[in-house]
Amino acid sequence: MLEIPESDTIARQLRETVAGKQIASVAANASPHRFAFYSGDPEGYPALLEGRTVENAEALAGQVEITLDNARLLFGDGANIRYYAAGEKLPAKHQLCIRFTDDSALVCTIQMYGGIWAFLEGENDNFYYTVAKEKPNPLTDAFDRAYFDSLWNGIKPTLSVKGLLATEQRIPGLGNGSLQDILYRAGLHPKSRAEALNREQRDRLFHSVKHTLREMAEQGGRDTEKDLFGNPGGYRSFLSKNTVQYPCLQCGGPLVRQAYLGGNVYFCPACQPLVR
Repeated sequence: MLEIPESDTIARQLRETVAGKQIASVAANASPHRFAFYSGDPEGYPALLEGRTVENAEALAGQVEITLDNARLLFGDGANIRYYAAGEKLPAKHQLCIRFTDDSALVCTIQMYGGIWAFLEGENDNFYYTVAKEKPNPLTDAFDRAYFDSLWNGIKPTLSVKGLLATEQRIPGLGNGSLQDILYRAGLHPKSRAEALNREQRDRLFHSVKHTLREMAEQGGRDTEKDLFGNPGGYRSFLSKNTVQYPCLQCGGPLVRQAYLGGNVYFCPACQPLVR
């Protein structure tokens, strides 16, 4: 799933790979998917996009936006974007296929759910898009300690640190996947009560958010996700479905997986004590 590190990586790869290329043809919704979400009628995508040239690509939290003059192509969480060089075989099923004049292509597929939105600049009022543009990205200097502290304003006394970081778009693009290593490095249990954290624990959490996401992005995303070319990211996750069966790297004790707040959380009970 697209989270901050993967969006940053794929946007950079798009700039390096397709910037300056002209779109020759567009096929949208060729393989209908119940949970593939489009802006308007996907049959209108060819008329909107064909003939346009890719100018830029940027990460917007957990989304990737391609600029084509006054048009935009936006990929949301759950969209799998792949680049194919000229002559490479394309997948038979896809939810979006863009062919360029040099016969290379971008193909997007959806597995569980995902958004593929094409629109003119200024015409997308989707909440997740607007909030991603408005709130500071942890990879930037705008996401500073003062902003981080403001996340506590008005929260419920029972809100957990997972709830604080990964729900209600307080930090767009920080999802359940990236969350695991952030809390592991901060030494905090995902169910710890956010209001109960002392100053030193908040310090650890702030620095873990900044440094863990930066390290993930600099290494090309997490090893549990794929980049623009279908390769796993270079960041080796400490906590994920792939590591839960192994002992904790810090203390050697067993790791735990539990269902919590709409997804699994992974943690070391010894290294991440519960703060009540």
